[in-house]
Amino acid sequence: MDFLKLLYFLTFVSLGVVATHADLDGYWKSKLPNTPMPKVVRELVHNGKTSGSGSFSKLPDAGFQVYTRKSQVNGHSSSFSKLPDAAFQVYNRKSQVNSHGTNPTKDQLYNDKTITIFFLGKDLHSGSSMNLEFVESLKITTLFLPRQVADSIPFSSKSVPEILNKFSLKPQSEEAETIKKTIAECEMPGTKGEDKYCATSLESMIDFTTSKLGKDVRAVSTEAEKIDTKIRKYTIKDVAKLNTADKVVSCHKEKYPYAVFYCHTSQSNAYMTNLVAAEDEAKAKAVAVCHKDTSQWDPEHLAFQLLKVKPGTAPICHFLPEDHIIWVPK
Repeated sequence: MDFLKLLYFLTFVSLGVVATHADLDGYWKSKLPNTPMPKVVRELVHNGKTSGSGSFSKLPDAGFQVYTRKSQVNGHSSSFSKLPDAAFQVYNRKSQVNSHGTNPTKDQLYNDKTITIFFLGKDLHSGSSMNLEFVESLKITTLFLPRQVADSIPFSSKSVPEILNKFSLKPQSEEAETIKKTIAECEMPGTKGEDKYCATSLESMIDFTTSKLGKDVRAVSTEAEKIDTKIRKYTIKDVAKLNTADKVVSCHKEKYPYAVFYCHTSQSNAYMTNLVAAEDEAKAKAVAVCHKDTSQWDPEHLAFQLLKVKPGTAPICHFLPEDHIIWVPK
């Protein structure tokens, strides 16, 4: 039995529970009857073609390589951890950066300045142009487990040996390092004023979100027509604000044998933008998040370096990768 089949067997068969589409669909519809599933959730629930469902399927650079892609910034913890190649998939692989973590040292930092990573709130308007790259991520990811299965598997640093044993992983393997780093990131305290939670199932993600935003919520994600390694100059055709209150829940896909999302609250505004590329008219519906309060960010954060502003002085925005979710109150 090969590695992927073994993990599939351990995850679904030995636990005696089979993940069914109906279970996850049913929970979504019972909790969010008037909320359509965004693309990323549909893929993680229904994508039966994903290789090795519930396992480490196609993990490029899975072992949290140290800056092998030069500037992958940890976007949602208080430290800069070593990130896997596929952690943030909307930017060029040389500059995959999210928004609210700390920065590497300058000698570790490489940024491809041809790509728009962060931008100021004043630049989010029709006619504004930015260089972006949307990279395929949903086809190489891991699927949701139903909550009863996920809850039966330990998820803590002290239980790492048990977790590795359950998935038949050697302690020194790259997959083991991935598991340890993801759990450690989930256990780190959030920034001041932030509520954070690592959701190990779709059900727990919904419960966390509705506990913070109320039951009348909407989930949105980025969808791009052309998903490849090509950098395109996109022009914003229109912008629509998604939330009425200045609070959102952002959920970021983590590397793990099954779907785990790092979710956290922030004082932010979310927008849906329609983009069109100048070169080949490729279209994208991209979610942009603008962080209103950056006063708690590291003063050396990459966003401040690129935009030449200081913490707390201006809203800072960025587009979301395809495998992240923004939740907003309706």
